Amino acid sequence: MSAEDVPGWALRLRSKRRERGWSQRDMAKALAEAAADLSRICLPARETIIRRIKSWEAGEHQPKDPYRLLYCRVFSTSEAELFGDDSADDDNGVIHDDEIAAMDLARRVGGSDVSEETLLRLEAAFDDLAVAYQGTPPTELLDRVRRHLTYVARLLDARKTLVEHRRLLVVGGWLSLLAATCNIDLHRFPAARAQLRTAAQLAKQAEYPEILAWCMETEAWQALTDGDYRRAVTLSRTAQRVAPHGGSAYIQATAQEGRAWARLEAVRETHDAIQRVDRLVSTLPMPERPEHHYRYDPAKGDAYKATALSWLGDSAAEQYARQVLARMESPEEGPPRPRRAMSARLDLALALMASDQIDEAGHLTLTAVTSGILVPSNYWRAAEVIDTLEARRVPEAVELREVYRELCAPQGNAGF
Repeated sequence: MSAEDVPGWALRLRSKRRERGWSQRDMAKALAEAAADLSRICLPARETIIRRIKSWEAGEHQPKDPYRLLYCRVFSTSEAELFGDDSADDDNGVIHDDEIAAMDLARRVGGSDVSEETLLRLEAAFDDLAVAYQGTPPTELLDRVRRHLTYVARLLDARKTLVEHRRLLVVGGWLSLLAATCNIDLHRFPAARAQLRTAAQLAKQAEYPEILAWCMETEAWQALTDGDYRRAVTLSRTAQRVAPHGGSAYIQATAQEGRAWARLEAVRETHDAIQRVDRLVSTLPMPERPEHHYRYDPAKGDAYKATALSWLGDSAAEQYARQVLARMESPEEGPPRPRRAMSARLDLALALMASDQIDEAGHLTLTAVTSGILVPSNYWRAAEVIDTLEARRVPEAVELREVYRELCAPQGNAGF
């Protein structure tokens, strides 16, 4: 079943779970607790329930009783509302079509082919999409991005001033870049390359180097995940030369360079890049929306430091990974950033392996694999820990490998 064919009831199960900030393991626990309140219901082992949750949320088949009843009890909703006919609901496509329709109406009311109101709404819509990246499945986010790109393409053919034309090019460049990022997450590399080329072309036409630098940094990220570490270093440095100094793209490219050096086991170069990032973020204010994918915040510097140090086998990685995980899940640090929290768990698991804290490393990896938050571009990070556990002949590695193969392996194992 393709992502576009996932039924509405499956999306509702996933959405309601994520609204509560639950992993799939948390969901299994909630179902088991609901079953315990009904003494006549006996559920199978927890791992079996997690596998069923994964299948249901993928839309492979609907839950049957007693799980339908348990879901309704856990979410305090009716069976008709949770599992009813999708045609009776406003599905995501209709909602996002309404979003575009509202912008188009504002444009027409303004009496201009491309009004100020339309441009402001498009720019705000991109910011919302970039914020949503942290917690939205890439297939769902990509659908919204495509709709906005289609609308931008239509407006590019309309009458407009040079200033309006440039603003359209810029927002189109940002949207194309975000679409490429989603496609890389999904391992749709040809589509991602095409969208990166489009984003770069629009950035050049608009003379907007920030987007162009982000395109190069995104290519560096993909080169890193492909194992081409030297190319990742070169692309990261090129992005730094192009980017406005001290801006988000510049800092991100510097941090990406540090990760690439770490994969090359170049200790001096890695620490040099880390120190440069530290200097850049030392006076950086917390952005209004720190979960924005293209706005660098100080916590992101620590996250990349934790990753680089864990790849070097540096004992300091544990401390940084714990700090990042706590910050990503603390209400005092802004909205949750679940994808970055999952990366911190994997950084921490790898760091714990170096100090023989095997049990916690295995638990963290299992939590990440069964969370439903990992995207294909991150699967290899979990596989890396499992490989290390297997090399040490840790008994828990057998269960981890089985769960990984069931939930992750079909999508491939390269990634972020």
